[in-house]
Amino acid sequence: MMKRIGLTIAVTVLVSLMPSTAHATPLFEASKLKGDLTISAATSLTDAFSELAKQFHKINKNVKIRLNFGSSSTLVSQIQSGAPSDIMASADLTNLEKLVASGNVVVVPKVFARNSMAIAVKPGNPKSVRSIADLANLSFISLCGKTVPCGVYAASVLARAGVMIDESKVTRGIDVKATLSAVANGDADAALVYKTDVLATKKIVVGIDIPIAQNVTAMYGIAPVRGSKNLVTAKAFINFVLSQQGLQILKKFGFGRP
Repeated sequence: MMKRIGLTIAVTVLVSLMPSTAHATPLFEASKLKGDLTISAATSLTDAFSELAKQFHKINKNVKIRLNFGSSSTLVSQIQSGAPSDIMASADLTNLEKLVASGNVVVVPKVFARNSMAIAVKPGNPKSVRSIADLANLSFISLCGKTVPCGVYAASVLARAGVMIDESKVTRGIDVKATLSAVANGDADAALVYKTDVLATKKIVVGIDIPIAQNVTAMYGIAPVRGSKNLVTAKAFINFVLSQQGLQILKKFGFGRP
């Protein structure tokens, strides 16, 4: 039987107001923006957006930011169901297009980062995985859910490599962190996840690069949500993400430029 990672809910995080030493000299001048700002962001953006929010708050001390992390498809469903959100940052453009189609986003989303996929294995690579082809010989592989962006990207990587894995050998996570934890916990021999998430584990797992010809480029998009009660501040945060300071923060966490 197919093993499944237990469902997790998107976690709402109240951004810490503690100062950060990174980028001590902000490129943005202090402003008079104020109010609450709720940002729905893909799980793979957890570390990067936590840092972006801290830096934005340093410039805009009267803005309280709440970060709601989850799989992009889950966040879309939440917004379409009426959950309050001012900004959507997705690990793909497809989910943002769904919000455009439903009228929840009325502007053209902007690409703000790029990512790629990698194979994650335990330190020491006990199964001697060297390539995508080796995944077919393992007992269990961890992949994201089929409709989650990292699951869609993983399917593309497998197809490009001409590798088929029986679903009975697949354990699926609701988002990339749940998928990665299957390897860390010993429930899977390897996983196909974002390269940035492998880097973020700080050697709890190690990554194996995938050749460009077999890999994909994950395009991350961002847009304000229609009905935002703080649209001016939402647009300011998006501009900050797209600024040189914002892009440098994203680069620090392994993301490529848009």
